[in-house]
Amino acid sequence: MQLANHLDIAPIILPLVTGAFLLLFDERRHTLKSLVNVASTLGLLIIAWLLVAQADVEGSVASVYLLGNWAAPFGIVLVVDRLSALMLLLTALLANATLVFSLARWHKGGQHFHSLFQFLLMGLNGAFLTGDLFNLFVFFEVLLAASYGLMLHGSGVTRVRFGMHYIVVNLAASMLFLIGVSLIYGVTGTLNMADLAVRIPAVAAQDRALLEAGTAILGIAFLTKAGMWPLCFWLPGAYSAAAAPVAAMFSIMTKVGVYAVLRLSPLLLGARAGDSASFGDIGLLTAGLVTMAFGTIGVLASQAMARLASYSVLVSSGTLLAAVGMADAGVTAGALFYLVSSTLTIGALFLLVELVDRSQDPAANILAVTMEAYGDDPEEEEVVEEVGATLPATLAILGLCFVLCGLLLSGMPPLSGFLGKFALLAAALSTGDDNAVSGMAWAFFTVLIISGLFAMVAMLRVGIRTFWAPPIEGVVPRVLMVEFAPIALLLGLCVVMTIKAGPVMAYVDATSQSLHAPDAYIEGVLSARQTPSPRMEAGQ
Repeated sequence: MQLANHLDIAPIILPLVTGAFLLLFDERRHTLKSLVNVASTLGLLIIAWLLVAQADVEGSVASVYLLGNWAAPFGIVLVVDRLSALMLLLTALLANATLVFSLARWHKGGQHFHSLFQFLLMGLNGAFLTGDLFNLFVFFEVLLAASYGLMLHGSGVTRVRFGMHYIVVNLAASMLFLIGVSLIYGVTGTLNMADLAVRIPAVAAQDRALLEAGTAILGIAFLTKAGMWPLCFWLPGAYSAAAAPVAAMFSIMTKVGVYAVLRLSPLLLGARAGDSASFGDIGLLTAGLVTMAFGTIGVLASQAMARLASYSVLVSSGTLLAAVGMADAGVTAGALFYLVSSTLTIGALFLLVELVDRSQDPAANILAVTMEAYGDDPEEEEVVEEVGATLPATLAILGLCFVLCGLLLSGMPPLSGFLGKFALLAAALSTGDDNAVSGMAWAFFTVLIISGLFAMVAMLRVGIRTFWAPPIEGVVPRVLMVEFAPIALLLGLCVVMTIKAGPVMAYVDATSQSLHAPDAYIEGVLSARQTPSPRMEAGQ
C-alpha cells in the first residue's frame, strides 16, 4: 500500500511516536526537545492542510481508514470528512502558535512539557478522526491525561487547587461517558457511529427509553467537557490559573465536547432516527442560551483579563451549543465559521494576557511559575533579566492586539467575529415554518447581541485600566519576538478569514449540508472495503 494511503492515521501516529521519543531524553536537553516538538507540530499542520484539501475535493467522506484491515462495524475506523479535517487544521494552527510562545520560557517550567504537548495533540486528533464511540472515549482519556499534567505545569498553590477541581470533574464526566456508551451498546449492539445511525430507527419501542437515557447521559458527559451551565463551575478558575500557552490550547479542548455533540446529534438523532428524531434539541438550545447568558455576566463582572478570557470560552461554547440545538443547516454553517474565529481569538487572548500582566506587576515577569521550577532563588535576578529597556512601542503593539481581540469577541464589523455572528443570526431568523421566526430564534438573537455588547464594554473597561494608566514604576515589559509572533499569527488568521470569507463560508456550508444529510457519511463508512493482502492479490 502506498504511503499516501496512511495519511489519515498520521495525525495520531506522528504525535504518539514523537511524544514517546521525547521521553528518552533528559529534561535538561531543552533545545533538542524543542526542535523535535516544533518539527512534529509543523508536520501535523502540513498533514492537516492536505486532508482539508482532500476533503474539500472528494466531498462528504474523503476517506475511511480501516485499522487492522477490519471492515466496519466490527473494526476500528478513522473517518476523514470536511468537519474532522477542519478541526484537525484548527488544532494544528493553534498548537503551532502556542508551542512557539512556550519556547520563550514556559517549556522549562515543569517536567515532560514537550511529551505531554504531543500526547495532547494525539488525543485531540484521534477524537476528531474516530468513527466509533468507544475509541472516542479512549482519545478523550488520552487528551485529558495529558491535560492534567499540563494544567499543573509550572506548579503554584492556585494552579494545584484549580487543577484538582479540573481533574475531579473530568473524571466524573468520563464515568458518565462510560455509562452512556454501555447503555447505548446494550440496546443497539454496536458503537460504530454510522452503524448506530442505521440501527437506532429500528430499536424496539420498549427499549427506546433506555436508548434515550443512554444518549442523555452521554450528552451530559460531552456538555460537561464543553462547559455548559451549570456544569461549567470548574472552567473559569482552571483556565485562568493555567499557564498561558496551556490555557490557549485548552480553548480548543472545550470545542471537543461541542464537536461530539455536533457530530452525533444530526447523525444519530436527526430526521432518520424515527421516534427519537430531534431528541434533546430543545434542551440543548435552552442550555446553550443559559450558558451564553452566564458567560456574558461573567465577562462583564471580570476584573482580571485571564478571567475575562475564561468566561469568553463559556460564551463561545454556549453560542455553539445553542446553534446545534436549532438543528438547521444554515445555522450550523454560521456556527462552524464562528467556531474557528472564536477559538483563534480566545487562544490569542490567553497568550496576550500574560504579556499585558507584566506591565501591571513587574513580578509577573516570572510568568507566575514558581522560582523553584526554574532553579533560581534570587527574585532580583529574575526581574533584571526579564525587564528590558522602556520602549513606548511595546504597549502600543500589545494594545493594538487587545483592540483586535475586543473587536473579534464582541462581533464588531468588519472582522471575522462579525461575519460569524451575522451568518448565525441571518440563518436563525430565517428558520421556522413559512418564514415565521420562532420565539427561541428571537431569544438566540437577543442573547447573542447582548453578549457582544457586554463583551465590548468589558474589554473597553479592562483596556482603559491597562493601557491608559501608566505602567507601575514606569516599567514597560520586554516582549520577545517569539512571544509576539504567535499572537500576531492567530489574529492574522482571523483577518485572513475576513478577507477570504467567501471560500471559508463555502467550505463550512458544504460541511453543514453533509452533517445534516448524513446518508453519504453512513454509506461511505459501512461500504469501505478491506485492502487485499499481497497473498490474495497473487491468487493464493
